[in-house]
Amino acid sequence: MSQIAKQGFWGTVVTYLGVLIGFITTFFVLTRLLRTEDIGLVRVLIDTATLFIGLAQLGTTSSTIRFFPYFKTDDNKHHGFFFYTLLLPLVGFIIFGIAYFLASDSLKNIFAEKSPLVVDYYYIVLPIAFFMLYQTVFETNAATLRHTVFPRFVREVLTRLCLLVAYILYAYKTVNLDGFVWILCLTYAIAALANFCYLIIKEKIYWKPDLEFLSKPLLKQVGSYTLFVLLTALASVVAPTLSSFFLTAQLGLNYTGVFAIATYMAVMVSIPYRSVNAIAQPQLATAIKEQNHTDAQTLLQQVARNLLLAGMSILLIIWINIDLIYLILPNGETYSAARTAVLLLGLSQLVLAAFTIALSALNYSPYYKYSLVYAVLLTIASLWLNNILIPKYEMNGAALANLLAYLLYFGIISLTLYLKTKLNIISKKMLGIILVSILFFALNELLLKLFVLSIQLSAIIRDLILLPLFILIVYKLHLAPELEQTINRYINSKQTKQ
Repeated sequence: MSQIAKQGFWGTVVTYLGVLIGFITTFFVLTRLLRTEDIGLVRVLIDTATLFIGLAQLGTTSSTIRFFPYFKTDDNKHHGFFFYTLLLPLVGFIIFGIAYFLASDSLKNIFAEKSPLVVDYYYIVLPIAFFMLYQTVFETNAATLRHTVFPRFVREVLTRLCLLVAYILYAYKTVNLDGFVWILCLTYAIAALANFCYLIIKEKIYWKPDLEFLSKPLLKQVGSYTLFVLLTALASVVAPTLSSFFLTAQLGLNYTGVFAIATYMAVMVSIPYRSVNAIAQPQLATAIKEQNHTDAQTLLQQVARNLLLAGMSILLIIWINIDLIYLILPNGETYSAARTAVLLLGLSQLVLAAFTIALSALNYSPYYKYSLVYAVLLTIASLWLNNILIPKYEMNGAALANLLAYLLYFGIISLTLYLKTKLNIISKKMLGIILVSILFFALNELLLKLFVLSIQLSAIIRDLILLPLFILIVYKLHLAPELEQTINRYINSKQTKQ
């Protein structure tokens, strides 16, 4: 098994273990024991911290992966490369921390009427963001050295377990809301420390910078790219959090809480992307740097195709069972208001999962500056769409705004990548997967209308009919070579035993 396949497998196992913990948290703690307002508060704090660190990183997540091959040495000192990955985010945190403090009155006024709790916990965002920032820094450093499984474990399992403890302590009044919020902060401190300890144990990291290596041309290249990535953080960080902020400001934390549960369901669609992209991006950066068009093209289409198939399969499972999910979910009648939003958010996550690798390829190419224009476009489109759709369609409007903005953004990026580099993320097999998926979503709706049964029985029947049939058709049409090879090996092993 190749390194990308091996780490991808274990990364996916860890990620789905995190999903199981998230499932338990959502079904048996959040929706049963916490108010929608509490859930909304957590969502806004996390989204605000995420937005903050996206800017405070000063583009180091992407530039670390892009420029590590330039610094890499056989003696593993790497010219003190990892020192800079610690310094730049600290500078960014100080700059944007000051900006966050100075903007406090204006930002508080936005949320004061509908969501006063956000105002009460405005400043707790800073320590949460600091620890989230360095959790990400150490995770990225590990990824450049091809260590992705443990940092994924920290993000998907350890962090979720700590959050679960925090929810339970708060739900049973062991701690008050202030204590709960500080435990939330402590969770990310533990995650950052765990990643740091792993990094220094697994690898001998040299922190002393080699200033002589930093030539003016290299500094200029790194500086311009880092500035560019900072500005394009508008796309990767601002746009996804806008819906949460708009809902909180215009409708209140109760709506944000319901929308957060819908988001938790939809995010499962992009779970495979989290582990696969962390492994594929460094290899893609190397292939593009070495101008190996064949390897870059193969990797690009392979990652996009497999993530599309995996994400579409998960979304199909969710949508077939959506009514059953809300039936089982504690207080499901409250959260079912976001039923349609789950599908729209799931489609958004599908687009994100399948096409983010195209954005990475463009960023690693000489034409990376185009992404800046598209980042601004995505942010403007998200602001405009959220502003016009949320007042009219509430949570469904927020979800639709996400989907439309992502379709526009990744569509333009994929087209630019092809026109400038001849790297084409779209393959005939991808189009085939999309067409087959549309057919099966339509069949699901048809079966719902043909057979009027109980929610439980209806879901079971449609699961038994549609899911095996979906896999069979994908297999027979040869749309997923990797899946086909896995099935063939299984069939051959069975025949050999007989």
